[in-house]
Amino acid sequence: MSIEFEKIPLWGEDIPWLSGLREKGAQIFNNIGWPNAKTEAWKYSYFPRADIDNLMLGDYSHKCEHDCHCHEKTLTPFAAYGIKFCDGRLTSEHFDLPQGVEAKSLVEAIYDGEIKKYLNKSFEMENFPFAAMNTALLEQGLVLIIERGTIIDRPIFICYHQHNNNRQLSSIRNIIVLENRAQATIVEYFEGEADALYFNNVVNEIYLQNDATLCHYIYANEARRARHIALNSVNVRANASYKSFIAQGECALSRHESHILLQQEGATAVVNGAYRLAQNGVSDITTDICHLAAHTISNQLVRGVADGKSKGVFQGRIHIAPDAQQTEGYQQHRALLLSDEAEIDAKPELEIFADDVKCAHGNTCGDLDAEQLFYMQARGISKDDARRILIEAHINEALNTIADTNVQNWLKENF
Repeated sequence: MSIEFEKIPLWGEDIPWLSGLREKGAQIFNNIGWPNAKTEAWKYSYFPRADIDNLMLGDYSHKCEHDCHCHEKTLTPFAAYGIKFCDGRLTSEHFDLPQGVEAKSLVEAIYDGEIKKYLNKSFEMENFPFAAMNTALLEQGLVLIIERGTIIDRPIFICYHQHNNNRQLSSIRNIIVLENRAQATIVEYFEGEADALYFNNVVNEIYLQNDATLCHYIYANEARRARHIALNSVNVRANASYKSFIAQGECALSRHESHILLQQEGATAVVNGAYRLAQNGVSDITTDICHLAAHTISNQLVRGVADGKSKGVFQGRIHIAPDAQQTEGYQQHRALLLSDEAEIDAKPELEIFADDVKCAHGNTCGDLDAEQLFYMQARGISKDDARRILIEAHINEALNTIADTNVQNWLKENF
């Protein structure tokens, strides 16, 4: 059954190019259909459309009440430039950011027309059904442009908050551009109040020009009934570097997909992550890294924990194009399976069409080491404490790869 996107009121219906783009997204999504168990990329983490049928796309003027987190004096957990979304909408169009950083709402950028050269240019909608849905509902989001040679002194911290009182479908599109030699750290933090029921559908289009460096950290700490689907589509040009970390807590479904094109020589990508599930949540970290030029490098390190009736998913694909000689691509996923009712699904893939490359992938899954548990208990550590220490050590193997110590410490304290 198709979704009648044309009946959903959106801003900018009088802008022909925007209406055309939305129509294309709606057509592609309805042609593809809702992902199900037979959809290869979604067979481990699909969910029925009925789960979100009663959710609404916000068509109201956003107003934060006095108890909203937006009114807190400190919006960030460490020294950072703060930007806030509430219920899928930016809470301000004026940002306290340093010189060399241009920020505006997606609405403003669409109105100006300057965003056309970036919008929907980093991926093919036919391969990403929920990104096509996001395009059909294109309206809310943020545009960040870090100007040539700008080095930001502290992270930009983007917080997305969902309230209990809105059964919300939030469709957010962010455009992030780092011009030549720019350097920045961006942290995205997603949170929802305990009983909130919502669906976050987020697409980040990221463009790194020559010699640019972006550290991109994501912590999805959503409400237990929430569904969170995100696509990070990244274009990396000559000698530029994209370094990301994805931390996923427990909710009904949290899926982050990284689609990365290493387009020119010297481009590098590091896509690490961790998931920690205790009851019945589903976490999916999916990566697709395409080496399109020679002398490109990628690394992936993911650690996971699944307990109770939860499910962890890792799908990692490295594609080496014929011209991508002298390329390196590495991938490793290790998960702890702590319950007979928990599930881990892993699908590592290598597609190599060049002959002068170094590539490797590894995947392991198992319980805590019985000998280590015995050793710790024999020295007076309780079984529960010993389990906790070993689980934290397992997760910290991934967290220790985070270069920013403030971000690393914050995640270790809260993840």
